[in-house]
Amino acid sequence: MIPEKVGDYRIERKIGSGGMGTVYLGVSETTGKKAAVKVLPASLAREEGFILRFAREVDAMRSLKNPHVVEVYESGVDEHETYFYAMEYIEGMTLNNYIRQNGRMPWQQVIQIAIQICSALKAAHDAGIVHRDLKPSNLLITDDLQVKLLDFGVAQVFASARLTKTGGIIGTAEYMSPEQAKGQRATKRSDIYSLGAVMYVMLTARPPFVGETSMDVIRMHRFNQFDPPRNYVPDMPYWLDEIICKCLEKEPEKRFPDALVLSRRLQEVLAKVELSKSENQATSTDYVSGLAETVVSGSGDRNELGGTLMRDLVKAELDRQASPHPLVRYFDNTYVLLAMLILVISLGIYFVFQVKMTDQDRYEKGMELYQAGPLYWIQARDQYLQPLIDENPDKWEEKLTPVLTEILVADVKKKFGLTRLSSQRVHNQNDGYRFLHMAGEYYQMGDRARAVQILQQLSELVRNQPEQEALAKAVTEILVDLDESTSQENQAVSTGHDLCQASLEKARALIEEEKPESARSILTSLITLYDHDPSFEEFVETAQTMLQELDQTTP
Repeated sequence: MIPEKVGDYRIERKIGSGGMGTVYLGVSETTGKKAAVKVLPASLAREEGFILRFAREVDAMRSLKNPHVVEVYESGVDEHETYFYAMEYIEGMTLNNYIRQNGRMPWQQVIQIAIQICSALKAAHDAGIVHRDLKPSNLLITDDLQVKLLDFGVAQVFASARLTKTGGIIGTAEYMSPEQAKGQRATKRSDIYSLGAVMYVMLTARPPFVGETSMDVIRMHRFNQFDPPRNYVPDMPYWLDEIICKCLEKEPEKRFPDALVLSRRLQEVLAKVELSKSENQATSTDYVSGLAETVVSGSGDRNELGGTLMRDLVKAELDRQASPHPLVRYFDNTYVLLAMLILVISLGIYFVFQVKMTDQDRYEKGMELYQAGPLYWIQARDQYLQPLIDENPDKWEEKLTPVLTEILVADVKKKFGLTRLSSQRVHNQNDGYRFLHMAGEYYQMGDRARAVQILQQLSELVRNQPEQEALAKAVTEILVDLDESTSQENQAVSTGHDLCQASLEKARALIEEEKPESARSILTSLITLYDHDPSFEEFVETAQTMLQELDQTTP
């Protein structure tokens, strides 16, 4: 149901909705000015956490003054206890809808829009804000391709108390950085990654990774390699392709350091393209002029004309070689060629040995690697033992299953140590083993409780089933290891709690002794060290409160 009025604004129609509220087009009864009015649903307004998050969005947007960030006019709670804020109303549509209607965008427009987004991100980052959910549906675009960034509902504000605990996943799957997919704290380079994904979808009309579920896409961001955008848009400058690929690096330190640097690189692409066009035109003009001079000279000397033509052809070939195709430049590298040579030789040796090896040879080689220790178990399984079962299960399955089960248990244990498993091996196992791997995936993403829950339920299903003895053993061993790990972590947390409590008591004593600077130093250090750990949230909040009180009472 659309409200008739919110605060001072008469509501005309609904514009859109999202996880943190509904947006209406409103008109101020005082000024007559149009505004986009965002309202927190009543169901969420009863939860303090959502109110704080809503307020954080307002504070984040109010702190930013940039032509490419939507301006906030006012916020508050009206007489109906409706939480709202009014912001600049933009005539246009989301970038998401624009791409749906128009398809791929020309690379020149992509650069134009990306530079504007960089400006908005720089303003946010300079204010200590990481957006964390940059995506096409959070970008408004006008008919003349002007862009406005909005929706700071999940923004991370460096200076504020944390509302989102480490270990949770924040963001939208298709545009989420690998570190966010792990549940780690987002940084400004996380926004750079998301912008790379936005540029990718503007150019190709598809995200870098597409999967059946959000979980699939999250895994792809962490482990898979995307197709370079130039595969879909061959006429785009390879400089732009390199920029987008750099934005989408898995490791944050390999991306551009900030939005300003990225903006300058994008501007350089336009300059390089213009320079390249000028050089090509100049070369073409010089060639035609030289040929005309030779012909007009009236000499009729075929040798002179031939010499001129040959000189110009040689010049054109040298120019072509001076700016080779990206693939040519890539392979014109001693290290690349050496690596390819080693790869070809290795594949040749592997192929020869595999062709010559009998089933018994492969069994013996696989068992030799297995007995050499866990370091070689995966190689033994994937190259020798598993292929034997795949090709002749009747002969090898019973004999090799105990060995492969032991390797699987060790492999899954590594997963709980944040080591990735082969997706093909997951596919080849039955449902029980797939649930085992699923638990590992949840553990990797920081959801330890869900991982333990899956393992416990799986343990109940396979208990006292002789054919599932190996799986039951794996689940039991992992649960025992997790219990031991939890005990150790709890002991460490307990020790940390003691330290925090002692530090708070020391700070209180210093305040009573009228030594505010010493107390402030202790409180600031406690907040800095433990702000990222949800286990110490209570101590951090106490320290923040004491620090605020200290700031109010100390000149």
